[in-house]
Amino acid sequence: MKKSILITGCSSGIGSYTAQYLHQRGYRVFATARKQSDVDKLKNLGLESLQLDLDNSNSINKAVGEILDKTNGTLYALFNNAGYGIPGAVEDLNRNTVRKQFESIVFGPIELTNLILPVMRKQGYGRIIQNGSILGIITMPFRGAYCASKFALEAFNNTLRQELHGTQIFVSIIEPGPIKSEFRKNAHKNFQNALEDKSSIFENTYKNMEKEFLSNKKEKIPFSLGPEAVAKKITHALESTKPKAHYYIGFPAHLFAFLRRILPDSALDWVIRKSSSKENEWQAKQK
Repeated sequence: MKKSILITGCSSGIGSYTAQYLHQRGYRVFATARKQSDVDKLKNLGLESLQLDLDNSNSINKAVGEILDKTNGTLYALFNNAGYGIPGAVEDLNRNTVRKQFESIVFGPIELTNLILPVMRKQGYGRIIQNGSILGIITMPFRGAYCASKFALEAFNNTLRQELHGTQIFVSIIEPGPIKSEFRKNAHKNFQNALEDKSSIFENTYKNMEKEFLSNKKEKIPFSLGPEAVAKKITHALESTKPKAHYYIGFPAHLFAFLRRILPDSALDWVIRKSSSKENEWQAKQK
């Protein structure tokens, strides 16, 4: 019997590539997406696909029910991949904006995981993989909501791993650096929706961020990797007898994870300021 896996956020990027990669590897993949049009595209690729919106509890419950009906109540693995970023300075983020960010990256994945866990406990095995980020380990300016949500996901994941010690349910989190995907394009849309009409001291910074970083016009982001780099790590987390707790992907992820461990906060802040020099240059001109 094929090992089955539920993957969220398969409309593009990491989710889409990983779903196709694991399908070709022999897994029974349930590739989910929020929009029906994306579900139709996934079905045309030969994948079993259905709608799942992590912001909606009814959608989560319905999708899980449909999948378990098809698998006779079993599921080998869950990859919580879906999510998006809402850029903006902390002082410009209102409660609703922050809540929206946490719905997609924290509340939805935890609710979904908690629906799947009884299934894995009953069958006696399973793999749970979260899509974290290097920004769940270190922070960068103007990514406060995204960083906070990824830090929270990291904490939940670490706690879950400790609570499942002694079982055959293994919990891992991947920590990608820059990955070629639609993430920046979607972040641009979310940025415009959240901050477009808001007066801010960072107005000029935001304009330059849109132009240089969020519009997706840059030909190549330094040290960026393709989604295949993530799929390979996920495969290890699924198939190794001793999967890792954390999978760092790409040079920036490895570097900043190391620096987080060895540097005091002041020194790490200095490194981060240097690595985001353009944004800090724009910010300094407004002070």
